[in-house]
Amino acid sequence: MPTITTSLPHLASTIDHSLLHPTLTDTSILSGLHLAKSHSVAAACIKPYSIPLARTVLAGSPVRICSVIGFPHGNSTTPMKLAEAKDAMLSGAHEIDMVVNIGKVLGGDWEYVRNEIFVINRAVTSIPVDGFVDSKTGILKVIFENDYLGGEEIAKLCEVCTEVGVAYVKTSTGYGFVKQEGGAYGYKGATGRDLKLMRERCGAGVKIKAAGGVRTLDELLFVLSLGVERVGATATVEILEEARRRGVGEAMGEVKFEVPERFKED
Repeated sequence: MPTITTSLPHLASTIDHSLLHPTLTDTSILSGLHLAKSHSVAAACIKPYSIPLARTVLAGSPVRICSVIGFPHGNSTTPMKLAEAKDAMLSGAHEIDMVVNIGKVLGGDWEYVRNEIFVINRAVTSIPVDGFVDSKTGILKVIFENDYLGGEEIAKLCEVCTEVGVAYVKTSTGYGFVKQEGGAYGYKGATGRDLKLMRERCGAGVKIKAAGGVRTLDELLFVLSLGVERVGATATVEILEEARRRGVGEAMGEVKFEVPERFKED
């Protein structure tokens, strides 16, 4: 059985608690922000209009405010994404998760894709933020939406993001459902195969965020073992409570985990 060195605070520090579902009301978002604060997660990942509320709730805490742009399909023009990013940062966000233009990626228009990522990254990293010693300006995470892509596109995006110098690349939005044979829609999200490829093809300065389908402690521990440094999750409480039940404490120590079934096919 594989092991990984971790602790409760470390696990919490890898989680971006996701509050992005379109049905979430302000009351639900408020509750989720308090949850993020009480568990000292890395960030609360929220809709842009929720930034003022997040600033009020998370004031004085180490929890970062992460806003999404071009979400979830990445189809906005570059100027619109740029305006969204600047507005979010100036409203109080610390991090931006941006969806690439998936059609341009699949069409091989790499000049367009690179320029868009460059322009957004330059804007985000030029705006100062307060309260975080590890990042004095905003940081950009680029969402690939891997369910729509093949290995070649994922590898090329990693190279582009490394060249531009983004902080993170991210697997999925959580909403990239693909039409399967028979007409049903399916979704894989973060897979071991894709995460290994992303770690292999990204430069050392680019970190990996796994999103989509990480709902249990073993799933979290497994993706961390692959070199992932952030995870987008809605099951934050369930994951951390499971860690406590299994003896994970405040101090760093070895924790055993089983490779989840859904990752074994990778």
